[in-house]
Amino acid sequence: MTNRNDESQARIDLTAALRWADRLGFDTLWTWDHLYPIVGSWEGPILEGYTVLTGWAMATEQIRLGLMVGANTFREPTLTAKIATTLDHVSGGRAILGIGGAWMEPEHQAFGIDFGTGFGQRLDWLAEAVAAIRTLLDGGEVTSEPDGRYAFDHLRIRPLPVRPHLPIMIGGGGEKKTLRIVAQHADLWNVFGAPEIVAHKNEVLRAHCRDVGRDPEAIERTLGCKITIRNTETEARRVERALLEHNRTPMSWIEGDDSFWPGTPEQIAEKMTAFQEAGFQTVIAEMAAPYDHETLERLIGEVRPMVTV
Repeated sequence: MTNRNDESQARIDLTAALRWADRLGFDTLWTWDHLYPIVGSWEGPILEGYTVLTGWAMATEQIRLGLMVGANTFREPTLTAKIATTLDHVSGGRAILGIGGAWMEPEHQAFGIDFGTGFGQRLDWLAEAVAAIRTLLDGGEVTSEPDGRYAFDHLRIRPLPVRPHLPIMIGGGGEKKTLRIVAQHADLWNVFGAPEIVAHKNEVLRAHCRDVGRDPEAIERTLGCKITIRNTETEARRVERALLEHNRTPMSWIEGDDSFWPGTPEQIAEKMTAFQEAGFQTVIAEMAAPYDHETLERLIGEVRPMVTV
């Protein structure tokens, strides 16, 4: 368990890290949308995502802000559109609306949130939700179909976002439903996996784009990973292990997880190049507390020049 002093220090560390990322020139800044932590003990502290982003908007100047990714089950999607629009105004046009079907059952059960009958049903809800959100953000009106999940009634939102087209990110790699929703509505797509896996997913997405008449190049492909950079791979692994121990995450939990990338700047650049060849130009690095300023600096100062095309 943590105490109040630990939590206060964590808030200070987080604020310093996000301001540093903004100054260094990172493109985007993300937080989870979970009600229980998904790293370490579920009894640990975690804050509500959109409220956190609003605070970040006031502490930063340039970096774009979003949830990685929002749980569609947590909020009525029309409320989500309203919240994201508000964040866009507070941040001066820097909001990204991240959304997915949701997957963590214990937090739904504890908070009394409907988890549906299974992932397939939640993806059906997501398809209906994202279509409504896109219409609302673009200034249109939504009324639900009689047999749908939702009951929108000639709804419009005002004000509209600062930008003419507030981007939507959809997370997930389900080939039948999720990637079709991505093809229909997403501006950004986020997924995890080895190069050969995400390359296959990318081809599936392209097929869905052909089916729905969407230009596949209109969707930014983003890859999630956890990066630790040091002068040697051995030192990077030592730092990575210490961060996991700090967050009470046993090494056994990450065995076989190829989203962990400890290494030198050259090794990280080589990994990124492999994903570029698979069609992914954007990498989103997860950072655990205490925040690794050396990795942040070296990502921008050393790795990015090696992979920028």
